[in-house]
Amino acid sequence: MNRPIRVMAIGCLLLFVALMLNVNYLQYISADELNARNDNRRVLVEEYSRERGPIVVAGEPIASSEPVDDEYEYLRTYEDPGMYSNLTGFYSFTFGSTDLENSQNGILSGSDPQLFVSRVVDLVSSDQPSGGSVELTIDPDAQQAAVDGFAALAEGSRGAAVALDPETGAVLAMVSTPPYNTNQLASHDFEEVDDFYQRLLESEASPLVDRSREERYAPGSTFKLVTAAAALSDEDLDLSPDSQIESGSALSFPDGGSYVLTNQSDDVCGAQEITFTQAVAASCNTAFGRLALAVGPEDLAEQAEAFGFGDNSYLDSLQVAPSQFTSGDPAELDSPETAQSGIGQFDVAATPLQMAMITATIANDGTVMRPFIVSQVRSPDAEVLDRTQPETLYDDAVSGDVAEDLSEMMVATVEDGTAASLAIDEVSVGGKTGTAQRGDDDNPYAWIVGMAPADDPQVAVAVFIEDAGGTARDDIAGGALAGPIAKAVMQAVINP
Repeated sequence: MNRPIRVMAIGCLLLFVALMLNVNYLQYISADELNARNDNRRVLVEEYSRERGPIVVAGEPIASSEPVDDEYEYLRTYEDPGMYSNLTGFYSFTFGSTDLENSQNGILSGSDPQLFVSRVVDLVSSDQPSGGSVELTIDPDAQQAAVDGFAALAEGSRGAAVALDPETGAVLAMVSTPPYNTNQLASHDFEEVDDFYQRLLESEASPLVDRSREERYAPGSTFKLVTAAAALSDEDLDLSPDSQIESGSALSFPDGGSYVLTNQSDDVCGAQEITFTQAVAASCNTAFGRLALAVGPEDLAEQAEAFGFGDNSYLDSLQVAPSQFTSGDPAELDSPETAQSGIGQFDVAATPLQMAMITATIANDGTVMRPFIVSQVRSPDAEVLDRTQPETLYDDAVSGDVAEDLSEMMVATVEDGTAASLAIDEVSVGGKTGTAQRGDDDNPYAWIVGMAPADDPQVAVAVFIEDAGGTARDDIAGGALAGPIAKAVMQAVINP
């Protein structure tokens, strides 16, 4: 064979080998990546034209696929987006999927490896693949109670509520307001979808943001539970609910210049010494500022982390913003900053989910349970494929004895303190209020956390109000605004 023919033959062979390698690379190595590309219209149309599985609450679908007479064959519909939009998210041909529609897409679309057998059966029978179902832990009565509670506030109010089962970590309610209409994003009128989505993005109310878990806010005096936990856990301080602690009308600082920490009210807090329980029940800033200084910023940060601060990986199904004690090194906080942090101000920022977790931990003898919202997933034939088992996230955030002390003081806060709005007839309830200041030009945040029954907790709840609409600044308080919502949620759980 002459040289030019030999060179051409070798070149063709190399090209053939390269072609085979590329085909195998595309089909077996990068197939999943290519299929997942947002601009892969063939895959999008194929998946969008498939019967997507339902998202279910208490046996009833809150998201399902309905047959329609167009090229896409099925339309994703949402039964009550006013209650569940922050959880389901949306499934849109134009904008993809969010929240549970995104995290559970494998099951819902039928592409999850757990549904391999179902896909094979569909292939053999020439049936179009269909998705499995995702069942949630949500208690619809508790969810409705939270939604109704926010609806009763002034128009334009914004906030969130979270309720947990303290023993298991199951999410019983998770509400963010204002909601948005997920059906308008699932529509097959893509021009209308685009217009609606742009309006959502431009809205000052940010309805696409789930305030219960995706944003963090100054928790105010609800964070005093963390400071109290750190103080009770400090063996050198040797404190109990009945211990006398220093309070007073004002707290000044050697390194604080003219800054002075004061109380909302001096009726109880103004006394030079009060019991630890009185300090919690009356929410005394000066007492907790002094406790924060006694504990120290590093130990306060460590206690916050033991409750889950700094972690954003504990809720597998939904995105979570990590709560923070401080934006820098705790050891670098000066005295005023430490005291402010001890009352849930300065850099302290938490999600309502995180504050519900703190309350649930106290209710659960000090053990932090991993929160979960998907109870189980099923195949299209209703076979259970996976069931979520309760899992400990952190052991002993506080000891059982400290948790019992905190619970006792929270009960006193409902019976004789600022959280009286949580009181339920013939039920022992524990709670803590918070009103977080944001500056002279912004209204404060209103918070409340609670648990019931306190002697055998079935529910722990946190309610946060970012904006109380037209409510006057002086009328914004956790007990007055958030309390009735939290009470209604707890009643829905313990008295179904």
